[in-house]
Amino acid sequence: MGHGDWVAVVDANFPAHRVSEEAGAELIEMPGLSTTLVLEAILNVFPIDNFEKHSSLSMQVVGDDSAVPQAVSEFTRTLAQRGEANPQATERFAFYDMARTASVIVQTGDLRKYANILLRKGVISID
Repeated sequence: MGHGDWVAVVDANFPAHRVSEEAGAELIEMPGLSTTLVLEAILNVFPIDNFEKHSSLSMQVVGDDSAVPQAVSEFTRTLAQRGEANPQATERFAFYDMARTASVIVQTGDLRKYANILLRKGVISID
């Protein structure tokens, strides 16, 4: 993946096979893990893009765009611990559209609703 590419980390209910085919994206399945655990592991080696706003996106709750699901609260804490901005809540179908641009889709076994996040890759550098 290069700078600006997206990775989608999605729950067990997300249509990952269809979306990965539409995107031409690599699909990685991790059925025994939560999205939060996979997010934590990814963030150990994956820099978030700090050149662009909204480099992490979560999915809005359908019918209640102000609701914050438990999984999204966990994502927010995980990102904050690394000095990253809160994920931007994104309408469900807009989230699917963005996921179709991802280079990689990681599907977890998370059964919680809305346990989905998109991350835009930043620069890896030695300077």
